[in-house]
Amino acid sequence: MLLTGTVVADSETVLQDGAVVVSGYRIEAVGPRAELESQYADHEHQSYDVLLPGLVGGHIHSVQSLGRGIADDTELLDWLFDYILPMEASLTAEEMEVAAKLGYLEMIESGTTTCIDHLSVAHADRAFEAAGEIGIRGVLGKVLMDQRSPDGLLEDTQAALDESERLIQQYHGAYNDRIRYAVTPRFAVSCSEACLRGVRELVDKYDGVRIHTHASENQSEIETVKEDTGMRNIHWLDEVGLTGEDVVLAHCVWTDESEREVLAETGTHVTHCPSSNMKLASGIAPIWDYRDRGINVAIGNDGPPCNNTLDAFTEMRQASLLQKVDQLDPTVTPAAEIFEMATRNGAKAAGFEELGAIREGWRADIVGLDTDLTRATPLHDVLSHLVFAAHGDDVRFTMVDGNVLMEHGEVTTIDADAVRSQASTMGLEMDLEDARKSAQEQKP
Repeated sequence: MLLTGTVVADSETVLQDGAVVVSGYRIEAVGPRAELESQYADHEHQSYDVLLPGLVGGHIHSVQSLGRGIADDTELLDWLFDYILPMEASLTAEEMEVAAKLGYLEMIESGTTTCIDHLSVAHADRAFEAAGEIGIRGVLGKVLMDQRSPDGLLEDTQAALDESERLIQQYHGAYNDRIRYAVTPRFAVSCSEACLRGVRELVDKYDGVRIHTHASENQSEIETVKEDTGMRNIHWLDEVGLTGEDVVLAHCVWTDESEREVLAETGTHVTHCPSSNMKLASGIAPIWDYRDRGINVAIGNDGPPCNNTLDAFTEMRQASLLQKVDQLDPTVTPAAEIFEMATRNGAKAAGFEELGAIREGWRADIVGLDTDLTRATPLHDVLSHLVFAAHGDDVRFTMVDGNVLMEHGEVTTIDADAVRSQASTMGLEMDLEDARKSAQEQKP
């Protein structure tokens, strides 16, 4: 396939009248439009205003999609234990599958081609199958919770680890290595020391498997961990083996100097979730400081109940503006740096080496945008537009691994209307009162 338009190959390279040639699941050529049109005249040709590498959602909760809007204006632990965990515990296998499909559909429609997805305790298979069917690239993981968890989510430690290993053996590297596995303890509050140490032991048995968890999102969380362990959160995670180049920590809002040193020294990846951190009033993550220390920082939307969207373009804008106002410095987190976080840095966090840029020989994950919009006029700087003005609704084309998942604004791999209809019915029929009462008893 021959794709033409303004090609944003990476945060430093823009071809104003460029082209990309895709063969199989890889990018065969990148260059001037006239040259490649002549050389590949027999290829199917599609043209979009802007072509860019697919965005990477560095921390996503696809299966929380049915809970969009159920817990606004709520503090983190109340939000989690009073609303979100009860909802997850109540979901049937079918509801979990539809929730995952809804999340993946929203990402595909809005330009996210890869996600690091924090699922739930039960029915993880259904999300893996949904990801395989719809065609998104992902690093997915079943959630582990063996303490302080409501009925329906609390598991025996070894049973949770055994189920994780079964899923690794079944899905890690599946779908032409488009789907990989991350062992996914929810966070230190709901996971025992045995569970966390068991996570590290399990991951070390398999090449390419990652660890994905929440860390230091909220001050109440940090105090709970300190009461349990005598340590601050990052130090505790380091003690039990949950730092390193194969670890993705979501949030990291409240870290001290010594914890930041640990993150930098161990090569641990951090995912910044600005909209979620603002909505739950968790705080402002010190992204400017992490970047200065050489810590790899990705960007994530978190889940629909705490955002309420999976639009990665909105998240790029929030990530930049929040740092500028926090530092009272308009020069921090410029557009190019934020774009790098949402593409190449996200790919590094996910563990995909040849992803996050449009380069010859790399995986063909490409997004096409429309800029024939009042909001995009005049278009002085395409990177500025992508970070500060573009919306997910501007996406008209999404390709993952050389497969076209959406063209001219229409998803091709799944019946989008049917997914939305099912999700609407299921979401509105959820009855969470009994689940909430049970969860209250386990609230830390």
